Amino acid sequence: MNHFPVSKSILSDSALADFIQKQYALGDNTTCRLLKTWVNDTYLIKANNTNYIFRVYTLNWRTEKEIQEEIRLIGLLKQKELPVSFAIPDSNGNYIQELSAPEGVRFAVLFSFAEGEKFHNLSHEIHFNMGTLMAKIHQQTDNLQLDRIHYTAEILLIDSYTQILSLFNSDCEEYRFLSSLQKTLLGEFEKADSNKIRKGVVHLDIWADNAAFKNENEMTIFDFDFCGNGWLCYDIAFYSSMVFATEPEEKERASKMEHFINGYQSITPIPAEEMRLIPVLATALQFFYLGIQCQRFFTVFVNEFHIKRFINLRLKNLYQWTIPVIIPGSI
Repeated sequence: MNHFPVSKSILSDSALADFIQKQYALGDNTTCRLLKTWVNDTYLIKANNTNYIFRVYTLNWRTEKEIQEEIRLIGLLKQKELPVSFAIPDSNGNYIQELSAPEGVRFAVLFSFAEGEKFHNLSHEIHFNMGTLMAKIHQQTDNLQLDRIHYTAEILLIDSYTQILSLFNSDCEEYRFLSSLQKTLLGEFEKADSNKIRKGVVHLDIWADNAAFKNENEMTIFDFDFCGNGWLCYDIAFYSSMVFATEPEEKERASKMEHFINGYQSITPIPAEEMRLIPVLATALQFFYLGIQCQRFFTVFVNEFHIKRFINLRLKNLYQWTIPVIIPGSI
């Protein structure tokens, strides 16, 4: 019987447990459980009272070279004793596995497990400490370059716009807003003084979802899947956009952002031009991630209703934050 082609499969927990036990010599009691299926699939591995994370990349999502560069970055940060989840080689010293899935060969990597809890309502102290950790990471990635994507205005706003319109292209108020917002943000990128902006390697997804907390002072950052080259303040802006999205009360939001910025600047200063651009870049990065959703998530979750909701509840609110930057003295 010929099997019908698939675009993405879910690999068997038990088969992966057997594969990992043999490939990494972890022991006969190795177990595997699917934790999350999203852009990539994430599995929890348990062996000899130790937890690991096994990430299976979606077909054609990352090249082998891109994954190698992700591993190289994490290794550099680990060498500097920064708290990050790191890649683990197999018994032959290989970091990247090739799995023959129904849709084609998928890459996979075993990572250390980030011990701790998931916090969603972050205290002021955690925001401060997240700022200090991000700054320490940036001290190591300043002027560094990976053989990976360069996050430019074209990538963030033009390519993403094309992806969004592949699912959403109707004559409605949200569509007109999105089109206008793209033009406005592109104009702000052109005005930016890039000579006054630090450049290097960014994580592009540092937030509570990608951190584990032992307590308010000990945390581990993981999931460097979106790492690439760009302005270091992209990370600051993305983090700020998530504070904006998750804290509805304006006074508390401002206080938490202040603690995060203060934590960052306790390690290294943020140039004035970067500070000025944070609201603009925060909006641009959420624009970018909406495009990623439209590109990679082939489910009913990403439909016209979801896109309109994202525009109304996130992009429009963030845009209000950018207005004083776009139109000085407007508020």
